[in-house]
Amino acid sequence: MSSRVDLRALEEEARERLEPDAYAFVAGGAGDERTVAWNEEAWARVSLRPRILADVAEVATGTMVLGTEVAAPILVAPVGMARLVHDEGEAALRRAAASAGSLLVLSTRTSFPVAEIAEAADGPWWFQVYVLRDRGLTRELVERALDGGAAALVLTGDTPLVGSKPRAARHPLEIPDDVFMPGLSRPDGGPIGEYPGAEQDPAVTFEDVAWLAELAPDVPLVVKGVLRPDDAELAVEAGAAAVVVSNHGGRQLDGALPTAVALPEVAGAVRGRCEIYVDGGIRRGTDVLRALALGARAVLVGRPVVWGLATGGEEGARSVLETLTLETAEALALAGARSPAEVGNDLVQPMWQS
Repeated sequence: MSSRVDLRALEEEARERLEPDAYAFVAGGAGDERTVAWNEEAWARVSLRPRILADVAEVATGTMVLGTEVAAPILVAPVGMARLVHDEGEAALRRAAASAGSLLVLSTRTSFPVAEIAEAADGPWWFQVYVLRDRGLTRELVERALDGGAAALVLTGDTPLVGSKPRAARHPLEIPDDVFMPGLSRPDGGPIGEYPGAEQDPAVTFEDVAWLAELAPDVPLVVKGVLRPDDAELAVEAGAAAVVVSNHGGRQLDGALPTAVALPEVAGAVRGRCEIYVDGGIRRGTDVLRALALGARAVLVGRPVVWGLATGGEEGARSVLETLTLETAEALALAGARSPAEVGNDLVQPMWQS
């Protein structure tokens, strides 16, 4: 296992290496980026209440997500167009996740054909789904993912349209045709990036969970973008096997609730009827511990893994995952827990006042 990396320093190194437009694309959030900042701040406002004298001579970080064993409760969040930061893009992320004992949630906006990412490494992976205006394209992507062995579909529900990002707008990004959903074709044969049918469909509803279930009856469905208890209940009623508490990393509605605040409310509403994951602002193993204590089975990490990819390719991304795993093991031990299964909400005391 590689040595620990300083994630703060890693982002600065990535900023120096990347073109300003690529860095702004990844780092930027919606509006004034309040939610981007709140995500991290909210985890810091959850105090830890460790047990003592608990015999933590042996600590294991492994857990199960939708029946799949992972080395730690840390997954790689879907990242669009990863080739903008490194030539090997999602292929490197897939290999890094597999070698770290994690799994990649591959984005609809992948910059490699789905089949290539599926073949890039052994091990489990999930496919993130945007329901597009052209439902035929969505069906095609889902079928390709299933053919490639995707073990779950993750429907992103918080993106009826793409939120405006002033920071990114100050650094306009030109996306090459071969980076935007390559391998797909539009009805008239033109570039897929200029096809309105490839945009997110703003008419998507919870009924589309059932539609996806019909397309993929043999894999579990996950609904991502949940911040409200009532939406979590609707997702479960629609057939979701899991939900992801997420505000899209602060990239959609600025001012949206930080995920550390939303998580315990969602967990209380779901009451064990489905698995719960969370993303947004996870930067330390202690944040992973907090997420587990507040009701999550695992976390998804996006930007830090991208900074690792930008600075060191596959090895850099793997180092981020391994660092977070090491920190999680340490946090578990210091909190008096020998595994994620032993983490309960008695280990935390939220301080955030909404």
